[in-house]
Amino acid sequence: MAELYRSQGKYAEAEPLYQSSLAIAEKALGKDHPDVAVSLNNLAGLNDTQGKYAEAEPLYQRSLAIVEKALGKDHPTTKKIRNNLQKLDTTL
Repeated sequence: MAELYRSQGKYAEAEPLYQSSLAIAEKALGKDHPDVAVSLNNLAGLNDTQGKYAEAEPLYQRSLAIVEKALGKDHPTTKKIRNNLQKLDTTL
């Protein structure tokens, strides 16, 4: 549902859903699980889309640290999140 709201530009509706997804994943899987990293990346992307770069950056960084440790530097998910962070860095 959060992705649908995001795609419709309904960011205020999407944000609590992304935050809830992150909280559930952290509680169920632990803070260092790759699925938590995906939730972090999604929330970071929402902030990035809204120009909230200062909020997005630490979320991308934490997400990247998790997937690099869990999946390795060459995993497709790691590459995607690293690319998101690099795009943000060029914006700043």
